[in-house]
Amino acid sequence: MPFDVDAVRRAEFPWATAGECVYMNAASTGPMPQRSIAAVNAFTSQRAQPQHLTFEHQFGALDESRGLIGRLINAEPTDIALTTNTGAGINLAAWGLPLGHGDEVVVSDGEFPANMYPWIAASNARGFALHVVPLQDGVIDNDAVLAALDRRGVRLLSVSWVGFSSGAVADLDRLGAACRARGILFVVDGIQGLVGFSLDVSKTPVDMFACGGQKWLLAPWGTGFTYVRRDVRPLITPQPVSWMAVRNSDDFSRLANYDLTWRDDARRFEQVTLPYQDFVGLVASLGFIHELGAPAVASHIHSCAERLLLGARELGIPSVTPLERHGGIASLRPRNAMEASRRLEAARVIHSVREGTIRLAPHCYTNDEDIAITLHALRG
Repeated sequence: MPFDVDAVRRAEFPWATAGECVYMNAASTGPMPQRSIAAVNAFTSQRAQPQHLTFEHQFGALDESRGLIGRLINAEPTDIALTTNTGAGINLAAWGLPLGHGDEVVVSDGEFPANMYPWIAASNARGFALHVVPLQDGVIDNDAVLAALDRRGVRLLSVSWVGFSSGAVADLDRLGAACRARGILFVVDGIQGLVGFSLDVSKTPVDMFACGGQKWLLAPWGTGFTYVRRDVRPLITPQPVSWMAVRNSDDFSRLANYDLTWRDDARRFEQVTLPYQDFVGLVASLGFIHELGAPAVASHIHSCAERLLLGARELGIPSVTPLERHGGIASLRPRNAMEASRRLEAARVIHSVREGTIRLAPHCYTNDEDIAITLHALRG
C-alpha cells in the first residue's frame, strides 16, 4: 500500500515541509527521521550517566538491529554481523575467505573504491589474481561478467547491486544462480540497492552481502551490516579477532577463561566496541521503513527515479542510468555537468556530481514538487 508522502514529510522531515531544500542525495547521505534523532539523543543522554544504562539496553540495540535487518532481507538474525560500514564486509571477504595462488576474483570496472581497493590489496598480499570486467556504455555489463565466470580458476565474484555513479542495476538473481551452479562465491556490495529494491536472500543466491546504514537506510554514520550465508561462515577466518567473537564472551564474570572457539553465528565477525548510540538510531530508522512498508518505500523511490530519467529525456539530457535497469539513482550526463550542478545549487537541489554525471537520488520524502523543481533547474 502506498503511504502519504506529505504526512511523512511533516512528521519525520520537517525541513522538507519548510522548503529548506530539495534533497536528491540519499545515495550520498540519507537524512535521519526525527524519531531516529530523538532515539540517538536519548541514548546519548543515558550514556553521559552510565549508571542509568543497563546491559540489556546497551546490547539490546544490537539484537534489535540484527532482527530488523534480517526482516528486511529475509535472513535469520544469526546470519547478520553488525559493522560500521560496507567496506568492513568486503574486507572480511577479501582477507578472510580461502583465496590464494591459482585462484581468481572477478569484479566489474567502475566499482566504488570500497569494493575495489580491498580486492587489489588482498590480491597483492595473498597471491590470487584479480580480473576486472570492462563496463559497457558506462554501466556494468552483466553478460560479460557472466562470461568471465568461466575463466580458469575463478573462485569469487564481487559486484555492486547498483552502480554508485551509473545507477545501473546488476542482475543479482542471474549472476548469483550462475555462481552457485559453478561453485563460485558471490559477494555483493549492497549499499546503493537496499531499500530502493527488496532482497530475499532465501531466493537470491548471495553468499555475502555488505551494506552501510547511512544512505538509503536513513541511519547514522557508523552503522552497517554483513550478511553471511550459514554454509559460508566456516570458510572465513575472522580477522581482526574481536574479544566478543568467541563463545561465552557475553559472560563478563569469566572473561579470562580464554577459549578461542568462535561463536556459531555471524557475530564471530563483529568488531566491538560497536557505536551503540548509532545502532539505536538504526533501529529507529529501520522501524520507520518497516512501518511505511519496505516494498512501498522501494516502489516510491523507483517511481521518483523513473520520473527524473523520463523528464531528463524530454529535456534532451542523456542519462547514464538505463531506464530499464535503474534503482533509486538517476545519473544524468548534461553537456556541461558543472554548469548544471550550479543551476541545481541555485535552486537548492542537493545532489552529487560523480564521474562527470549529475547524480540524483530521491527517497520516501520526495514529492511531485521536488521533482518539478529539479527538472526545471536542469532545463536551464
